[in-house]
Amino acid sequence: MLNIFRKQNNQAAGAVGQNGHTPTHLIDIHDVIKTYHTPAGDFPALLGIDLKIDRGEFVSVVGKSGSGKSTLINMITGIDKPTSGSIYVGDQAIHNLGEGPMAEWRGRNVGVIFQFFQLLPMLSCVENIMLPMDFRNMYTQKERKERALDLLNQVEMVEHAYKLPSEVSGGQQQRVAIARALANDPPILTADEPTGNLDSKTADSIFNLFEGLIADGKTILMVTHDKELASRVNRTITLADGKIVEEIKH
Repeated sequence: MLNIFRKQNNQAAGAVGQNGHTPTHLIDIHDVIKTYHTPAGDFPALLGIDLKIDRGEFVSVVGKSGSGKSTLINMITGIDKPTSGSIYVGDQAIHNLGEGPMAEWRGRNVGVIFQFFQLLPMLSCVENIMLPMDFRNMYTQKERKERALDLLNQVEMVEHAYKLPSEVSGGQQQRVAIARALANDPPILTADEPTGNLDSKTADSIFNLFEGLIADGKTILMVTHDKELASRVNRTITLADGKIVEEIKH
């Protein structure tokens, strides 16, 4: 299963920038602090995070609401920037990338899976998957459609390719969202509560899909409140009040 990703994954992994940094880990976060400035005062979301993640790891991030889980994921995807500290993905320093280069880097190196799917409602499932390829100008128009259909086939959704998101179930929408995150064959996937709105059977099916991606060389960081799912990954990181308070290898 998921053999379509093997051929291109090494190419994508090698696309992680050139910045004079000799990488020993795929993701290397050092002393990251993130403070949000609000009318009520400064809010420290992350307080001196040090974290290293290797290629092919499946890591879950757990903790209570407000502990900094989503902020940490946003640091790694470049959606947000640290107040101080450094973040390297491969040999690319992403903590000091400008907005344009960051968008280009993210589009090729990170696939983001959201809790609420975030599929465009006016586009069909296959068109949603083609969109990231269009944005990054990757593949020819014919190849984009072929690849999108291949990805839908891999997540067992090809028969629904031309339906709108509203015409399929929540679990099916999440499968389409995973296929979309894989559109540009990124080496890293992040998932923020990807099974939070799904029943247990569907959540288990999605998790099995993630395991197949790990077997094919992807690296996945998953924020979850599901303790059972969190225990099935390589490593669980627990955050509290913006700090890593526990790491458990399974």
